[in-house]
Amino acid sequence: MRSIRTKITTVTICAIVFTMIIATVFGLTAIRNIGTGSAEQTMLLLCESGQKNINSYLEDVEQEVRTISVYVESDLDGLENEKLQAHLDRVSDFFRKVLYRTNGIKTYYYRIDPSVSPVVKGFWYVRDAGRGFQEHEVTDITKYDTEDTTQLVWFSVPKAKGKPVWLPNYLTENLNERVISYNSPVYYKGRFVGVIGIEMDYRFITDQIDHITLFENGYAFINDSQGRLVYHPRMDVNEMETLPAVPTGLESDERVIHYRYEDVEKIAVSLPLINGNRLNVSAPMAEIDRTWKQWTNMMVVVFGLLVLVFITIFMRYTRRITKPLEDLTKVAEQIDAGNYDQKLEYTGKDEIGQLTQTINRVTANLKKYISDLNDLAYADALTVLHNKGAFDIWLGKLQAQAHEADGTTEFAICIFDCNNLKIINDQNGHDKGDIYLKETARVICEVYRHSPVFRIGGDEFAAILVGDDYCNREELLRIFDSRCQETRERENEEWKKVNVARGMAVYDAGEDESVHDVVRRADKKMYENKWESKKGIPR
Repeated sequence: MRSIRTKITTVTICAIVFTMIIATVFGLTAIRNIGTGSAEQTMLLLCESGQKNINSYLEDVEQEVRTISVYVESDLDGLENEKLQAHLDRVSDFFRKVLYRTNGIKTYYYRIDPSVSPVVKGFWYVRDAGRGFQEHEVTDITKYDTEDTTQLVWFSVPKAKGKPVWLPNYLTENLNERVISYNSPVYYKGRFVGVIGIEMDYRFITDQIDHITLFENGYAFINDSQGRLVYHPRMDVNEMETLPAVPTGLESDERVIHYRYEDVEKIAVSLPLINGNRLNVSAPMAEIDRTWKQWTNMMVVVFGLLVLVFITIFMRYTRRITKPLEDLTKVAEQIDAGNYDQKLEYTGKDEIGQLTQTINRVTANLKKYISDLNDLAYADALTVLHNKGAFDIWLGKLQAQAHEADGTTEFAICIFDCNNLKIINDQNGHDKGDIYLKETARVICEVYRHSPVFRIGGDEFAAILVGDDYCNREELLRIFDSRCQETRERENEEWKKVNVARGMAVYDAGEDESVHDVVRRADKKMYENKWESKKGIPR
């Protein structure tokens, strides 16, 4: 027969090796998840920062257009040519004041619909480096069909939609520069008058995107709501005849997207911009995995060294284990013989020490449990709740506390009565009635989980509410009704549909001479609740 030392050594070494293998596998998985999650979080922070900066700028432009739009419509006092021209002069000054310090603004304009006035056309101001905004010759709107939203989009689209709109980036015909614009229709007494708008230099936004970089080959780009690339730092999409579609997988509205492009697995974080576009931050998975793979190699080496160290230490100190084990065996034999007055003196901080402390606690608790067996006389056999005898004992304790506390004792009593128990017993058998009682007990205990619950009669239960349950008694009563209703809607068998009448009364030291007065009030409220439910009154 092998010695206990040999057995322990063999088993422990195997356990250590096995544990280390499992820990290594889980550790590697955790490191990979943490590494990927950390990279995703970094990308999300970059994307959120870029989104915040761009949206903040776009929101400023929206606010400026709204401010100007309010002023424009409030300043209109007629559509006669003279009044319109004077109105345009005032609006031009207002534009200049509002946009004086706004960066990135390329042009601003206010164009009058030719159907309103063929003479007063409006104005168009273009920023000239070093000279500020200079008035520019306006486009001849009469050459276009303003009802066709594919033509003269800065005018026809807001006219058609009747509300402020963002337009995707486009090339201005007169300036041959790429811009994005926010435009708002102008109305006078319900009649369409024209359009005001601001065009932003698209480079002002793309410059911010170019600064979003991570790893060696990470970058940011923008696509529109149709899934087409409108800006990419590594391709000039504006020189293409048609805008290219984003790689497969990036068409969704998910925040974190895994996709493959040109046989390279990538991950992207995508967030919406207020002008309808989406900002994407992308990086190759290979670069994201690089860091966690380095940690993985280090972890494998460290775990391997730890296994060797643990095995060496354990083999050297195995003899220290055998003596405590022999003592444990002797104590176990004494306990088996019924002698529970045993105490182990080993105080090591290892597994044997833990087992020794456990045995000491077990022997101490066994004595207590034996004495507690007498308490089973106060347990209900069917529901395992406290029975009527236990309820009376609790009431006696509450009565004593109420006298000693001189009116400061706080508690409430809930009485529950099962509806339809007799019908279930008669129609489905008493075994189904027992299930009904158990389901009722379960729901009561789930709601009043911090309160003692009792079965005080065949179909009657009680709960004594103290502490947090007492403070939250009204909310718990509503939760109890809701839980009962859920079982009636969820379950098909009648014996699983908890239908319980309940009543609650709060101890009032000024009115209640004894706790039994509280019980009687709770019982009365329970019967009132039962009567209301029979009449169909919602509870």
